[in-house]
Amino acid sequence: MERIYRTNCQLKWVKPQQHLPFWDEGQSIFFKHRCKINDCYLTSNRNMLRSVADFDAIVFHGSSLIFQYTQTPNARSPRQKYVFLSVEHTTYPICDDRFDGFFNWTWTYQFDSDYAYGYLRIRNEEGKVIGPNKTMHWMDAISMKTIDDELKRKLNNKAKAAACIVSDCQNLDRETFVKKLQFELKQYELEVDIYRRCDGGMNCDLKNVSCLQMIEKKYYFYLALKNPSSENIVTEKLLLALQNYAVPIVLGVANYTRFMPDGIYLDGRKLNPKALAKEMVDIINDKERYYSFFKWHNHYSYHAREESPDTDGLCKLCEMLHDEELMSKKTVYKDFRKWWNVPGDCQSQEDTPIS
Repeated sequence: MERIYRTNCQLKWVKPQQHLPFWDEGQSIFFKHRCKINDCYLTSNRNMLRSVADFDAIVFHGSSLIFQYTQTPNARSPRQKYVFLSVEHTTYPICDDRFDGFFNWTWTYQFDSDYAYGYLRIRNEEGKVIGPNKTMHWMDAISMKTIDDELKRKLNNKAKAAACIVSDCQNLDRETFVKKLQFELKQYELEVDIYRRCDGGMNCDLKNVSCLQMIEKKYYFYLALKNPSSENIVTEKLLLALQNYAVPIVLGVANYTRFMPDGIYLDGRKLNPKALAKEMVDIINDKERYYSFFKWHNHYSYHAREESPDTDGLCKLCEMLHDEELMSKKTVYKDFRKWWNVPGDCQSQEDTPIS
């Protein structure tokens, strides 16, 4: 007897005629992402089914709760899952008290989310995903195997100090840091090559393979200076450095031990520009020391989140909706605002409904 079932339907709760640009409509996106379970359908059309209560899940994009939010669904079924999604690398407070007890699942960069978003995934030698996580059990750098001759040859071809690709020319703190580092490196006849898409300067399109190859072939260091406002998230800038054989230089509030073992990056918060420039020069002039920054390649690998179906968020959500045990389990974030907000975030805001 043929089994008859309804494709799991998910609704993106946004304003009518509006959609999230990184999500296609329909079922094809689940095939595009090579999901093992692809029997799901994604839409922003609230009228596709008889009632909004008939959708298996409704996904609320976090920023829309502040900037685009108009109303909550007018009907809800006990089995239905309300999902809070945040893919932003900046935090924003959710202060309306009606969201306490509102969401069943979360999908954010917080490690204690039902599904942790994040820009990268870390695998061990066996290919198993091991991070990032709040607590990482990294191998000690001293115990890591030395790199092989093939990787040494790749690293020996480098001739330029550092690169930095900038899309936001308005970040004054980052601009000031780079200018000071430029000044200090000039004392050693070195410089940071800055690629600025935003003001007509040198350009390096990250969608172009030749741009990434240039980072890999030419530069000892890459300034991964994009600055998220949470210790639980780093951006694609860090992944760019790690995947293209450049030592990342970071400058942010992230707890980097959750993303990288010690000894494979430099932290601009701990070294002022003068000290950082001196450290970079010392490392460039000491080949064996520079090699040591890449010993992690023998034990770990870094990957984009959507590189594989087993780490893809949309695939995961579809799998969760097909998990009968998970769907029947009653879960709710009773103190959602406390879970999500930084203490003091809502003190200056009126705790009244958004209309």
